[in-house]
Amino acid sequence: MKKTDWPIRWDLLLRYRLIEIIALWEGRLTTNHICHSFGIGRQQASKDINTYLRELAPGNLIYDRHLKGYVPASDFKPVVTHGEVSEYQDLLTQQQNLSETFSELELGMPGNTIIPGPARSIPPETMRAVVNATRHHRQLKASYVSLSRPEAVESLLEPHSLVCTGNNWHIRAWCGSNREFRDFALSRFQSHPEALRQKSRYTAQHDEDWQRTVTLNIAPDQRLTAAQQKIIARDYGMEHGFLQVKTRAALAPYVLSQLGITFDSSHPDPLVQQLELVNPDQLGFGSKRERALKAAAGL
Repeated sequence: MKKTDWPIRWDLLLRYRLIEIIALWEGRLTTNHICHSFGIGRQQASKDINTYLRELAPGNLIYDRHLKGYVPASDFKPVVTHGEVSEYQDLLTQQQNLSETFSELELGMPGNTIIPGPARSIPPETMRAVVNATRHHRQLKASYVSLSRPEAVESLLEPHSLVCTGNNWHIRAWCGSNREFRDFALSRFQSHPEALRQKSRYTAQHDEDWQRTVTLNIAPDQRLTAAQQKIIARDYGMEHGFLQVKTRAALAPYVLSQLGITFDSSHPDPLVQQLELVNPDQLGFGSKRERALKAAAGL
């Protein structure tokens, strides 16, 4: 992040940061992004973009008449951000949190600390192509590797959703090679994927596991003592010793992974495991269960 020679008002700084984040990670910025995010008029939003280009980052953005918006220049350099994917992730998270829990926010409390986890490395070009293909329902040409298949294989994907699972991003997409919906970690794409002009034939409506909702019944590890189980139950606000978590079937392995739970094995130390899944046979994963677990583990 570059330091300017003059102070920037807080409200302007937030708008300048939005300009950089949207342009860098989505590849197209319009005045509507600023208007809708900050409740200001189009004239003021246009002025903000021009001021950013004139006084902070000359040449960072180029107006594309075909796209009717600003795109990042080939030599784009962040000025008021760090150019990290976590900033885009935080923007999406804040947007969701503000819309859902605005009345409960307590801003300005001193001493707040957020411990960031190590994020997967994702080039901006990869994120742009994925966002473009997902948002506009286009096919994505990509070369992909995994720990179980280190050799890069080129595939034609049809993504319908972008998913963040904490420190990792993946797309849920129809895979033309395997003829089924699968998860693809953005950090595992080789070179840069390409969003094609062809429209996707398969959408989220065709994805059975994406449309199906499952309920995960979570309980304290039964190997713990009664007193220890009571502590764990209180940690998670369990009622009658159980916690019910509803999620899409396609996302259930990631939810369980974040809780440290696996289907087929447990940690030898219950103090480490702490939680267990009570109803694995009711989730209906069938033969896809092992592959889903491997995907959640990054394999």
